[in-house]
Amino acid sequence: MTDQRDQPSLDELAARLAEFARERDWDQFHAPKNLAMALAGEVGELLEHFQWLSEQQSANLPADVKDAVALEMADVLLYLVRLADKLDIDLNAAAVRKIGLNADKYPIEKSRGSSRKYDDRA
Repeated sequence: MTDQRDQPSLDELAARLAEFARERDWDQFHAPKNLAMALAGEVGELLEHFQWLSEQQSANLPADVKDAVALEMADVLLYLVRLADKLDIDLNAAAVRKIGLNADKYPIEKSRGSSRKYDDRA
């Protein structure tokens, strides 16, 4: 297993992606609209690995499929990080904020064990 200290932060990933794009003259293609569309495409590719699987099968992927899923998840993350960088959005801060908003929307006493949406609870 890889040591967590060897893993880049989201800011470091963003810098590496920016350099990668710059070296290839790809910034011209990385408008937020294009990155969002590419992100949606990658999510679709991720979903293909789970299409038609049962819940049990989806939780117990063969090693080769799990590796392919990991690479598709990486594509999703990389496009998301690149999009956030282009829009100057701090993903960590946005995620922490969203968790707080969700905690307010889904209080434990009203949400525990329920999959119903926050505005669909009695």
